[in-house]
Amino acid sequence: MQAFTERQGELFAEEVSVTSLAETYGTPLYVYSRGHLLSQYQALATAMAPVSPTICFAVKSNTCGALISTLANAGAGADVVSGGELLRARRAGVPSNRIVFAGVGKTVAEIQTALQEGIRFFTVESESELRRISDCATRAGRMGRIALRVNPDVDPKTHKYTSTGKKENKFGIDLERLENVLDLAASLPSLEIAGLHMHLGSPIADVKPYAEALDKVTPLCRRLAARFPTFQTLDLGGGLGIPYRPDDREFDLNLFAETLIPRLKKLGLRVVLEPGRFLTGNAGILVARVQYVKENSEKKFIIVDAGMNDLLRPPLYQAWHTIRSVRTVSGTVFGDLVGPVCESSDFLATNRELPAVVQGDLIAVMSAGAYGFSMASTYNSRGRPAEILVDGARSAIVRARETFEDLVRGEQTPDWV
Repeated sequence: MQAFTERQGELFAEEVSVTSLAETYGTPLYVYSRGHLLSQYQALATAMAPVSPTICFAVKSNTCGALISTLANAGAGADVVSGGELLRARRAGVPSNRIVFAGVGKTVAEIQTALQEGIRFFTVESESELRRISDCATRAGRMGRIALRVNPDVDPKTHKYTSTGKKENKFGIDLERLENVLDLAASLPSLEIAGLHMHLGSPIADVKPYAEALDKVTPLCRRLAARFPTFQTLDLGGGLGIPYRPDDREFDLNLFAETLIPRLKKLGLRVVLEPGRFLTGNAGILVARVQYVKENSEKKFIIVDAGMNDLLRPPLYQAWHTIRSVRTVSGTVFGDLVGPVCESSDFLATNRELPAVVQGDLIAVMSAGAYGFSMASTYNSRGRPAEILVDGARSAIVRARETFEDLVRGEQTPDWV
């Protein structure tokens, strides 16, 4: 579904005026569409239904508890990469047996907590991590279920910072080394080899990298299934892309299913998927208010009250987000949309045709539901925005705006200062 539409010159989130949300809750403001979130989840679940996948939402893409709960109630699991994300997933009602724990740097404390919770499996990235999980599981008297993360050396054709399946990336184990790592895993106590995992990067617009990677790991999966009776799962990771620019195409779920399902059926393994951006990206926008319009001899700057601390993707990844005026304005201006943070990298859009807004107008940064709030910071001692969830004509605050008191909570000055 289209979560954000224009009606008589004004932007709406489902059935709610974005202007009314900004006036009620202030700016900057993240606004999410529950309907879009569920629509994306159901579309993926339906397309891949012949292999009955467990869809584990990548919590790193959006940590909002209300969104995680919405997906959990629809049947989703969670892909977590820290003890904090594990806490969020459990708090939101995700059953432990639908939680997978990824990440290259799991601490002893995180592993102990995940073992106690009884998660579905750990994604294992190295030999040293194998030994650590084995040690923790042995001491706890539990079984550590693992899925070795293979690095298939497939180029997903995405930004170098979000490519994770090539040899030069820090993630996973080379195919050439995997047999030796498997031997080690089989020799260690309190480990159960439950599956294989791969993740190529994000966002991926094409089905071909998935097919290439699956073809590479298929012979390995067959050997593992013959060797280990507990080997029953293939985790394909996530990374499915979304349209950011007006001329971008939607990810072709039908082609994805047509390409992968026959291969997966031949393997006969349980399937796990880990979408994040695909579910949340176009379910959210960042709303900001224009503070000033400034012009120098080189260009024009539209200065808003949201900056790189609220949405890091443009400066970090040179990412494109469509910029819309919440109320239609006539004409455009060429220039930069920038924030109030004291960095030259503080921009939301550069060298672009932008709506010709004036002081006091509202703008919406589209496709901000993934890696928006979850990457936000309090740099320049700026509190993070409020988050709002819309469901039809209903709206509710699901995370309060951070106050000055929130910023200094936990700080203390020793008496010798």
